[in-house]
Amino acid sequence: MSVLDKILGKGPSQAIESDYMDLDLASFETVSGDRPASMYVKIAAINDLKDTPKVKDEVYNGNIVIVDISRLKMDKITYERVLKDLSAVANDINGDIVGLGDQKYVIITPMSIKISRDKIVGGA
Repeated sequence: MSVLDKILGKGPSQAIESDYMDLDLASFETVSGDRPASMYVKIAAINDLKDTPKVKDEVYNGNIVIVDISRLKMDKITYERVLKDLSAVANDINGDIVGLGDQKYVIITPMSIKISRDKIVGGA
């Protein structure tokens, strides 16, 4: 580092910071309104047993649904009943169901789409 850099305050930490830039992730999102998709990935939250029919309908319609079930953990009976209902849907249509994130989320897939239980990176 030169004497001029020391006087102006351009130390090694400032040089490293200039190597990075913030990304605006919104600029990467695109909406293709021209063509409807044959399948969607839907996000849902089940807070009560009465919310399950909407999720089941989406899976029956051929969509992949990621369900937040974290609020159900407080009521073990409802939690188990909802999971039983969602598992029955996956089995009924030859789809798949798997829990994620310390069982806070469930992914349900429609017919002929299976979820791999193998991690791509990281430890098992």
